[in-house]
Amino acid sequence: MREIILDTETTGLDAFDGDRIVEIGCVELVNSIATGRTWHCYLNPERDVPEQAFKVHGLSTDFLSDKPLFEERADAFLEFVEGSMLVIHNASFDFGFLNAELERASRPLLNWDRVIDTLALARRRHPGAPASLDALCRRYGIDLSERDLHGALLDCRLLASVYVELVGGHQARLEFATNGAQAAILQARESAVRTRPAPLAPRVSEAEHEAHSAFVATLGEDALWLRYA
Repeated sequence: MREIILDTETTGLDAFDGDRIVEIGCVELVNSIATGRTWHCYLNPERDVPEQAFKVHGLSTDFLSDKPLFEERADAFLEFVEGSMLVIHNASFDFGFLNAELERASRPLLNWDRVIDTLALARRRHPGAPASLDALCRRYGIDLSERDLHGALLDCRLLASVYVELVGGHQARLEFATNGAQAAILQARESAVRTRPAPLAPRVSEAEHEAHSAFVATLGEDALWLRYA
């Protein structure tokens, strides 16, 4: 399954009162594993960047003045995220800004049913605990040393690590072992499982077996069950 970790930086908090997106970052996951593919851009918001927003992400009006407009990058963005679930922290914020920009650019809007909100996931998994991205990184031991300021691509990479923890991806795959010692421990546990000396007696009665066979016979000669008969 392909998923896109997504984050934006903006000039403020209100997508419908003049604030605009100034940065978009995307990180691709396939089956909860980062593929190395990313999509990133800075955008000219066609307005000033307030001091309060600058203190959050460090993107100034001057720095953004020669960057492309959202309309110029909209098609490339939509192509990258096409057909994927969008994994976003506090998703209603970024979702609202993206759709506001897409509407201005006369592009198709994103559908909410494509969105996974990691803030909601974290609150369900850790009720009552802090659920900011920083707090979740600290909870899961994810390195925050590079995060002096918010940045869309950096935050996507951090969120990708958090998301895998939230959905239990590390426990699901041996490949996620971070070193050879961990892999050896997992393999030792697997090899320690003993074979049952005698198989269990069947729990399906003869009458149930005959009833099932009669039912399968009604499904026709192409029935999938016949492959296992």
